[in-house]
Parts: sequence; C-alpha cells; structure tokens
Amino acid sequence: MEVIRTTLEACGIDPRRFAIEWSSSAEAPRFAHLVTKFTEEIRKLGPNPLKQTKQAVGA
Repeated sequence: MEVIRTTLEACGIDPRRFAIEWSSSAEAPRFAHLVTKFTEEIRKLGPNPLKQTKQAVGA
C-alpha cells in the first residue's frame, strides 16, 4: 500500500484518495460504513486535480 501511496503522491494525487479495507460478505453494515466514510473523505478533498488539469488542456 505504501508504494501505491508514494506513486500517487508523485503523480500529484492526494494519497488519501486511496484506501484498502477488508470486509466479508457477511459484514454488510461494516461494508456500508466503510464506503460511506471513504465517500465523505473524498468529497471533503474535492474534485480530482488531475481531472481538472485534463479538462483545461482539452483532453
């Protein structure tokens, strides 16, 4: 995971946009909590800056 975080940071992506959590199929409430928590974190970070850069360039 640390290699992925370092790579994302080197590419200009906030490493908080990456997470790995484990949940079994029997843990529906836990899964829902994890997804909700991660979604809230991403919303706080705002739009992906690389996506904005691509749109500005016209890609």
